[in-house]
Amino acid sequence: MSSVAIIGLGLIGGSLAKDFRHANQFKYFIGVENNTEHANKALEIGLVDEILNLDDAITKADFIILAIPVTSAKNIASKLLDKLKNQTLIDVGSTKEGILLELENHPKRSQFVATHPMAGTEFSGPEAAIGNLFNNKAIIICDADKSDIDRVEKVEQIYKSIGGDIEYMSGKEHDISAAYVSHISHITSFALALTVLNKEKSAKNITTLASGGFRSTVRLAKSNKDTWEAIFSENKDNVLEVLDNYIESITLFKHAIKSGNAEVVKTLISQANEVKKVL
Repeated sequence: MSSVAIIGLGLIGGSLAKDFRHANQFKYFIGVENNTEHANKALEIGLVDEILNLDDAITKADFIILAIPVTSAKNIASKLLDKLKNQTLIDVGSTKEGILLELENHPKRSQFVATHPMAGTEFSGPEAAIGNLFNNKAIIICDADKSDIDRVEKVEQIYKSIGGDIEYMSGKEHDISAAYVSHISHITSFALALTVLNKEKSAKNITTLASGGFRSTVRLAKSNKDTWEAIFSENKDNVLEVLDNYIESITLFKHAIKSGNAEVVKTLISQANEVKKVL
């Protein structure tokens, strides 16, 4: 394919541009970006070859990547498909059920492939884009049976060219799993950061003592607010279920520590240690 349009030039869109260019998957890179500062920076650092408005980009591109916050992606996906001729559209969002339901009965549904590269950092914007972000990372393709098989195979091929490991799930299964392995991690990080910042107002030595464990736990608290508010909103039911389970676990620790029951505390920690078998 000769040209790709990337709608949204943040961390994921920009990193895909870097890796696809390095892998020679596309000859020409078109950016669509509403933030003028981000658009100019993406051009300056060579993520894309030109910036176009949405309609012109779709007309010119052979392949379209939707890399904006998930609520916005869901809201414009149907209009994007309306505009397509024979191009393929993919999204890269962290939630899938919403956009898949939105496009379920679209006459061009087969031209859409729902994907989620399980990769990222806590940074955002074009300057956050890094090479090899997707190497050895899971790339989830959802509801592939609803997409044209040749398009799915092409999407597989371009992701594999940048080191991605392809996995298949339904949109529902994906969103449940993502809530447990990704979304709760961010909420935990945000909540811990808020707790520490509130305490820091009266105890100035807290951040002085911050070391590796604290820094790794709150790293995600630096993540983009627009991106993550949209994810929590789109995956609300699953996120709330995970939060309930998480609060139950926190409460078990609280009660055990409060009662001075060392054996229960050690049992809870031992049970948690089992995670090393899967990570």
